[in-house]
Amino acid sequence: MNGFDSIVLIGYGAPDKAEDVPEFLRMVSKGFSIPETRIKEVESHYAEVGGGSPLNALTQRQGEAMRKFLKEQGVDLPVYMAMRNWHPFTDDTIAEMSRRGHGKCAALIMALHQCDTSWERYQREVEEAKANAGTDIEFLYCPPLFDNPLFIENCADRVSEQIAGLPGGRLSDSAKLIFTAHSIPLEMPGSDTYEKQFRKTCELTARKLGADDFLVAWQSRSGSPAQKWFEPDICDVIEGFDKEVSHIVVQPIGFVCDHVEVLYDIGVEAAHAARKAGIEMLVAKTVNDDAKFARAMGEAVLALIGK
Repeated sequence: MNGFDSIVLIGYGAPDKAEDVPEFLRMVSKGFSIPETRIKEVESHYAEVGGGSPLNALTQRQGEAMRKFLKEQGVDLPVYMAMRNWHPFTDDTIAEMSRRGHGKCAALIMALHQCDTSWERYQREVEEAKANAGTDIEFLYCPPLFDNPLFIENCADRVSEQIAGLPGGRLSDSAKLIFTAHSIPLEMPGSDTYEKQFRKTCELTARKLGADDFLVAWQSRSGSPAQKWFEPDICDVIEGFDKEVSHIVVQPIGFVCDHVEVLYDIGVEAAHAARKAGIEMLVAKTVNDDAKFARAMGEAVLALIGK
């Protein structure tokens, strides 16, 4: 296996409980002051989706499912999690890996589309954590899975489940398909690559579905209103439909698992916009820990380690 002795899943991280939201926000803001009103607002979002985020638990399950697949292929490597903004933090994970004597690691960044904040920043944080731990573990990265055939098939499966619930069981002029991804600032390094990869994911999934007509939208923007981010927002798209549109299928295809951006921004905010517009909205699940996505992850590792 060319010396590989470990695997790490690198992600954003999220609090498991509502009471951890203030500390999580301080981590996200890197210590900058956050207005109490904003903390209360975010706490209410978490409360509406059950009190905590499933992101960390789902990432762990993705790792377990991937490891199961790899064992079936004759590869048995320990799988770690390293999170930017919550436990297990990247610093802590890499320090633990160093203590256990690891020397070469296959890394999967749990983001589909590449820009500075979703890719290179994670890599910089790994290097910083290595320096903090005084270790020279070599981390080699799997490519993003935005166009992986198994991932695309998995996404199409999720959408098909919801299309079956449309009138006549199909898309039409009155039943639209919308794909979403997290919006980012236009000026962010790599934003053009991020957009191209997102659109490629949408095109491949639509092709797999045999859907000629679909829309792309963005979600979850934050920051200064004066800063330009990718548009249109999913809620604006919904509000802009004419009366002919009665149903929509929305897939947050830019995310590999459920978390607050999926459960609240789509499941609550976009759902409210749809109800207000008199539209029935069906949400296609993210891939989460589905066996097909676990296999896609595992095959990416196998290709990297030369197995």
